[in-house]
Amino acid sequence: MVRSVVASATDDDDGVAGELVISSLPLETRCPPFPLRQYGGFWIAEPMLPGTVAVRARFQPRPSDVFLVSYPKAGTTWLKALAFATLNRVEHPPRGPGHPLRHRNPHDCVDFLEMAFAGAPAVDGDEDVLAALPSPRVLATHIPYPLLPARVAAEGGSGGRLVYVCRDPKDALVSMWLFTQKKPAAEASGGDPPKPYTIDEAVELFCDGRAICGPQWCHAAGYWEASQKFPDKVLFLRYEEMLRDPAGNVRKLAEFMGCAFSAEEEAAGVARDIVELCSIDALKNMEVNKKGSQKYMKNETFFRKGVAGDWSNHMTPAMAERLDKSVEDALRGSGFTFGASA
Repeated sequence: MVRSVVASATDDDDGVAGELVISSLPLETRCPPFPLRQYGGFWIAEPMLPGTVAVRARFQPRPSDVFLVSYPKAGTTWLKALAFATLNRVEHPPRGPGHPLRHRNPHDCVDFLEMAFAGAPAVDGDEDVLAALPSPRVLATHIPYPLLPARVAAEGGSGGRLVYVCRDPKDALVSMWLFTQKKPAAEASGGDPPKPYTIDEAVELFCDGRAICGPQWCHAAGYWEASQKFPDKVLFLRYEEMLRDPAGNVRKLAEFMGCAFSAEEEAAGVARDIVELCSIDALKNMEVNKKGSQKYMKNETFFRKGVAGDWSNHMTPAMAERLDKSVEDALRGSGFTFGASA
């Protein structure tokens, strides 16, 4: 059960004086698997609000940190695997039988900021629960750019670099909708079946911005704008382009993280080996991802098709047109689109 008061925040860290009371925030209960609360203009999953606020107040970034950012179901698991394998390739060669990704789920290799802080209340109000991790740290988050701690944001922040992966809204919506079908079913085992949540309902709410971390287009546009202003601090990747050229994007990722591939590594095909290790088919067939589980979900639920355009198998043309129109209207004049980058 979520606490009523999630954190104390000062003008220096959270931009809001006093205490944040969850029950005072606008509530949305029609988007499974979690109730949502509107915070800072975004709909945040209620269980993640304590962690989101605690990150803003207590997390202490380091210059060597790499933050992997995504909208939920927009390539999170794949980006975690690729970044972890790339940054740690000397200690853990991608072809090695003992590579952590062969025995652990990507979510066990890269911590989520808000989840780590949600589960570990501070003793003295300022404890950084990730302080013991050695540098360089690779950390993940779904936190929208405007809600990042000032210490992490690109505008003069002292902590690390941000890598964002963007995905077509229609595919992100369908992926989340299918994902939510699995979670309620898992929670309802032995009890009453979950209330049906149709694709029509999902599209209706998504177009209104009412989804986890929504509006999705605002989530993506915030990081895109930051990447345009601070290209040395924010790398903006597009899921569809990563699918078309995974090795090229791994090279781009490595260079941005400060560990570009050497000529010897290029000759040995290390980038290709990382792509093969982290492919959805390879990860899906790892024993740990067939039988293991996270706190709330089986590992297998994080691997479906991993393709672009699967939305057409679940949404009608009318639904797609409506969503495209909603996104186009919302982004008009921003300079950002979900199409291929220039």
